Amino acid sequence: MVSTSIEEAEALILKWDPETSAYGRVTSLFYNDKAEAMHYIHCVNQLQKTMHALLAQNPSSRKLVLAQKLMQMAMKRLQKEFYQILSMSRAQLDPESVSARSSTTSRTSFCSDSYDEGTAEDDVRDTGDCISEVERVSSETVAVLKSIADCMVSNGYGKECVTVYTTMRKSIVDEGLYRLSVEELSASKVNKMDWEVLELKIKGWLEAVKIAVRTLFSGERILCDQVFGASQSIAEACFAEISRSGAALLFGFPDLVVRTKKSPPEKIFRIIDMYATIASLWPEIESIFSYDSTTASKSQAYALLLRLSESVRTSFSEIETTIQKDSSKAISKFAGVHPLTVQVMNHLSTLADYSNVLSEIFFDVPPPSRSPLPESYLYSPQSDNSTTTATKFSVQMARLILVLLCKIDGKSRHCKEVSLSYLFLANNLRHVVAKVRTSNLIYVVGDDWVLNHEAKVKQLMANYERVAWGKVISSLPENSAAEMSPAEARVVFGNFNLEFEKAYRKENAFNIPEQEFREETKASLARKISPIYSEMYETLRNSVGSAREMREYVIFTPEDVENYMLNLFSAGRSSSTTEENSSFFVRKKLCKKCK
Repeated sequence: MVSTSIEEAEALILKWDPETSAYGRVTSLFYNDKAEAMHYIHCVNQLQKTMHALLAQNPSSRKLVLAQKLMQMAMKRLQKEFYQILSMSRAQLDPESVSARSSTTSRTSFCSDSYDEGTAEDDVRDTGDCISEVERVSSETVAVLKSIADCMVSNGYGKECVTVYTTMRKSIVDEGLYRLSVEELSASKVNKMDWEVLELKIKGWLEAVKIAVRTLFSGERILCDQVFGASQSIAEACFAEISRSGAALLFGFPDLVVRTKKSPPEKIFRIIDMYATIASLWPEIESIFSYDSTTASKSQAYALLLRLSESVRTSFSEIETTIQKDSSKAISKFAGVHPLTVQVMNHLSTLADYSNVLSEIFFDVPPPSRSPLPESYLYSPQSDNSTTTATKFSVQMARLILVLLCKIDGKSRHCKEVSLSYLFLANNLRHVVAKVRTSNLIYVVGDDWVLNHEAKVKQLMANYERVAWGKVISSLPENSAAEMSPAEARVVFGNFNLEFEKAYRKENAFNIPEQEFREETKASLARKISPIYSEMYETLRNSVGSAREMREYVIFTPEDVENYMLNLFSAGRSSSTTEENSSFFVRKKLCKKCK
């Protein structure tokens, strides 16, 4: 039996030995005849059993020496076949890629020879046939590789088998990452990049990491388990070697972005994007890199999550610091919305679009300590973050808005006119509330916050009306229908003319940018002035009766007052309107008393 086993193995091994057979040099054993290839492996395995038997009977047997020589020749042949199959079957060896080929658009790449135009049903049937064929070929290839690997490992040539496999498959991973534009970068190179260039690389990485994890690394893990399923330790070692450098390169890029010195406002959004992507891939990363030998890759990905989340938290602190350090003292002479308000609210409203991710990042973060803020009517700790259900992220966002409002409150103190400061505060707070209402910030800070701050806007406008138009309103009599003597009429109309002109000249130079808010304010003032003035005017006209005498008391008709109120706050919007309204006062001839 020993002799028969050796003779059978010798005949088949020599037939396919490239050094002794020209046929063996130019022909592939496994591509030529799979049945003979399987028989070849069977003979080699039997040869191994024969060698063990000879070793137990006679360690110095000449047959044992021959068997050992044949085994070396066989392993060399199997190593060559293993390499050839890995090299020639690259497209069929990734299970993830095979499943991705199920779309009809890739049909022609698999079976272009059999494709022709036909009905939709024929197309679907043909596509299914093509995919089934690809999966069949892939399964057969994996089975062949497994049989060779099992044979080489069981016969003591596992090291040679693993070397060929890891060399070939690592090149697949490296090439795949290169095609995904994942490249090795140094910190200095990243720091020298323009932000626009770096941002493009970040967006490319966001797509690349999904494909790399779900296709490259997942496919390699599956293939390692299938080919070396008989030895878990070898499968683990192979995958660790194949994936180590690629994973380090892939998961190392975001850390370079975090450490870059460039910090444009958009940076935080890209960091959140990277965090969200890694977080969504984490279950797959944890499963793919579950081997003990791949712990380093899994730990690197987890550490990356921590660094990205910490960077986001730091960015929030930097936003607060930036707001508080804003040193611009100039206030728009029109009392409009300050650029800082616009910039910060645009930034925060975009951050609110990431509320789900940011809620996760801030989940275990303690509430921010309250650094000193200016005490004012804008600062109401009881009304901010008062709900017990507020998330820690919503607390952070409400805190930043509060810091902004307090900063704007501080800037209002540079206003020369008290009425200007109130209007400036109201415009800015109104802009903040409107931005919250029309963005996802409403879901972050809540309806109660909005209602509370809308009430503050109303209070600010009440203060503005009192300071800016209080003298005009108080110049009107409490009983506008009561008849007046000529002397009383001269005094009442004289005071009104003086105060109205003075208030209008000053307040018309200011601006309320938001149209609805502007119309609301004008309507509110008109309700307090126009009806009373109209009634007083009619009472005087009925008692005087003479148009010439009326001109001695009255400068502004009720229609004039209404027109002025309609054109209030026009200076900041249109210079031509301002000139027109100002010239109206010049054309009007004031009475001697008013002068």
